[in-house]
Formats: sequence, C-alpha cells, structure tokens
Amino acid sequence: MTAATEAHRAGDTVPPLERTITFPEMIAYAGATWDWYRLHYDLDFIKASKLPGVVVDGQVFGALLVEQIQDWLGPRCFVRTLDFSFKALVFAEETVRCEGTVAEAGDGWLDLDLRVVVVGDGGEADRVAVAPARARVLLGTADGPGGKGAP
Repeated sequence: MTAATEAHRAGDTVPPLERTITFPEMIAYAGATWDWYRLHYDLDFIKASKLPGVVVDGQVFGALLVEQIQDWLGPRCFVRTLDFSFKALVFAEETVRCEGTVAEAGDGWLDLDLRVVVVGDGGEADRVAVAPARARVLLGTADGPGGKGAP
C-alpha cells in the first residue's frame, strides 16, 4: 500500500523534504530554465548588490514542494494546483525544509497547507522562506489521476 492509496485525514503531517541548494546547482538550474537573472550566478553582481551570496531562484521552491508531495504519495499522484508566496530570500549553500499538513481530504484528492523554512544550525526553522503555500493533489487510480471526475 502506498501513501496515495492510504486514507488521509485533516491534520496528517506531510513528511518533510530537506535539501541544501548549492551554487553549482543554481547555475545548472539557470541554464535548464533559461533564467539568467544575475543574482542567481554572477558573484561580482551579487557582491555589488551587498547580498551575502547567490540568491536561490524562486522556481526552485515550487519544484521542491512538488518533489515533497510526490515522494510522499508516489508516482500516481497529480499536483493539480500549487500556489505559494515568498517571505524571505534563500542563499546558495543554505538548507531548506519543506513542511506541511493535510488541510482537507476528499474522495480521490487532498488539499495541503505547506511552507518552506531555512534550517538553522540546530535543525530548527531559522526563517520562513515560502508561506503560505497550498496544493490540491489528485490521488491516482486505474483510470487516471484523481479518477472518476475528481474536483
């Protein structure tokens, strides 16, 4: 039985995803997404901007939240919607943790409340990077994501 086929209830915890985002990964991500904004790779520009380091591209957080959901629910889930707001900059070499809970569970779907925090040295949340974040996830069945006309 996978998480996608198990019963879920409001208040259930979404298993966290923790990731350290490196400078080389930011360069690769800029190339893959054709997002060449200089704060994501240009060290001289960043220094002139008086920032402490390379700024992590905001699109990364959407990708991490979807990865968190799919790691939990498996390949038969479908993230139908994902909305989030930025609260603080994240810099390369910092560790972030995606956290969440089930807000509502229906027949073949889940609504999730999520956030991304920057992890401090002791493992605690140092600052909130992304919140609020919300996702509607359709749970796969034999006839496709969400099956039977899921909302």
